[in-house]
This record gives sequence, structure tokens and C-alpha cells, in this order.
Amino acid sequence: MTTTTPPTTPPTTSTLPATPTVTSTATAMMRAISQDSLGGPERLRLVEVERPAPGPSEVLVRVRAVGLNPTDWKHRAMPGFLGELPLVLGWDVSGVVEAVGLGVTIHEVGDEVFGMLPYPYGHGSCAEYVIAPARVLVHKPAELDHAHAGAIPLAALTAYQALVDTASVRAGQRVLIHAAAGGVGHFAVQIAKSLGAYVIGTASEVKHDLLRGLGADELIDYHHEDFERAAGGVDVVIDPIGGDYTARSLRTLRPGGVLVSLALTETQPMPQEAARRGVHHRLMLVEADQEGMLAVAELARTRRLRPVIEAAFPWEEAAKAHAVGDGGRVTGKLVLTVG
Repeated sequence: MTTTTPPTTPPTTSTLPATPTVTSTATAMMRAISQDSLGGPERLRLVEVERPAPGPSEVLVRVRAVGLNPTDWKHRAMPGFLGELPLVLGWDVSGVVEAVGLGVTIHEVGDEVFGMLPYPYGHGSCAEYVIAPARVLVHKPAELDHAHAGAIPLAALTAYQALVDTASVRAGQRVLIHAAAGGVGHFAVQIAKSLGAYVIGTASEVKHDLLRGLGADELIDYHHEDFERAAGGVDVVIDPIGGDYTARSLRTLRPGGVLVSLALTETQPMPQEAARRGVHHRLMLVEADQEGMLAVAELARTRRLRPVIEAAFPWEEAAKAHAVGDGGRVTGKLVLTVG
């Protein structure tokens, strides 16, 4: 599928009537993308469910766009962290505050916000409305439409927390990013560059021009080059792949370097091998994080972070979007626009 960045016109807004008070939302209904059983994209259904009401320290968001991530199709297909079926998936959200719960002071009705629901248990953004803790959301930069804002949170927070909080990347360091054109990868390239790092990415050659445009200094076509030889002597590796990439990535690190593994179900911890080499192996799971979201929002506002959207689908076509995601070759992000 050709990589495109949709125009900056906002997604079609919902025609459902606005609900100004918590009392009226308690008995209202909404539509959501749900599944009654695990399996393929065909399990997803558009259903009607009760619209939630915000409790203390929560906000009700009228959803305008939902970013999709590999964790969405993995949880759709197999048992994971989540509870009993039926499930409404989705962690990324961009939308408008519809109601606020008791004690909320940082958001008001009508605010445009975006963020990531608490991972993994706070899923449910593939719906017309979603409840979120007030402090996982931040104000959407005016420079972004909802589709592009919705593409950012989970993947960009993962990249930010890996680079800043876990690896403490500094200016001048050499950072190797695997799957650099993927959802996490293309954000990691830009965030590492904003930190002053020398950025090396692994990606198919057809994606190299895109990654150069995002700031990558050096690119390795993993189909034809051995990244161990091509990228030796790096300070930090960001790996969303796992498998044999774990041991191979450890061998690229300088003494004191850090490998941050993101594909936890695909990664074998290697603390002894890392210690033998004088490096560090960290396994990281993304967390909802207001400070990180504020930093990511500022990067987006100042255009140092640009989400690449391979395709945007009307949310009624969620199954089609999941089928694309199942192919494992998405450049940037897939987005559902809710209307």
C-alpha cells in the first residue's frame, strides 16, 4: 500500500447530539467496534452499547480518531492481558471533551484532547465515546487534525519512554532503530534526532527516502546487509522486533550501551549475556504518561515530530484496517476516523 499523509482537513464529525451533563450521558447509547470472540478481523462488529459517564478525576471524550497499533490486532486474535469478552479495543484517542467528572480541573467541556488510555487495561477507544483518566490526556496542538493526533500517542510514547526514560539518550550518541519505518520506529527516528543523536535505521530500501526525510542519518537495508557489521559500535538500540534480533543487537553495542526491547512476547531476556558484554538489556512496556505526552505534543506542535499515516479508514471499516495491520508491513500508522 502506498504511504500517504492525508490532508489536514479534520475527520467527519459525529452527528450524534451533544450531551452536556453527566446525568444525561448515564442512560444514553453509543456505537462501538466490539468482538465476542478471539480471531481474525471478521470478528469485529459495530454494536450499540451504553454510553459511559465519567467518575471522579475522569473525562468523557467524544472520539474523532483512533490510532491502531500491533497490540490491537494481537489482542483481537489471541489471549493477552485483557479480561473477559466482549471487548472494545483501542488505546489511542483524539477527540473532544464531552463531560468532566468530579474534581477535574485541567480539562473543560469542548477541549480538543489526545492521549493514550492506560495500557493495557484501559482499552476502549474504538467507540463514539470513551472514558479516560483526566491526566492521561493533553490538549491537541492546533497544528494537528484529529487523524494525525490520533496516530501519535501509544507509538510515540513508546519511543519517547524508550529513548528518554529508559536509555537516557544524549546528544552525539549513536542510536540504532530497528523497523525504523514502523509505528514506533518512525517516531523513534524523529525523537532521537530531536535529542541530538546520530540515527541509524533498519528498513527496506523502498522506505529509505521517507526515513531520510524524517531525519535518519544512516540506513541499512536488512534484506541485503548485516546490521551487526553495518552498525557496530552504537550506544543505544531500540528493538520492536525481538527474536534473534536480541542477541544480534547486543553485539552491536559499545561497552555501557543499552538495548531496549519492546516486543516482550517475542523477546528472550538476556541479562547474563548483556553483563558479559558490559552492556544493558531492558524490556519495556509503555505506560500512560502525562509528562511524556506533553513532551510529544510539543514536538508535534513545533513540527519536530510528524506522524506518517499509511491509510485512514472510516471506523465502520475497522476489520479492513485490522487486515492491513495483520500483514505486518505498515509504514507509519493506520488510523480510524470516527463519525
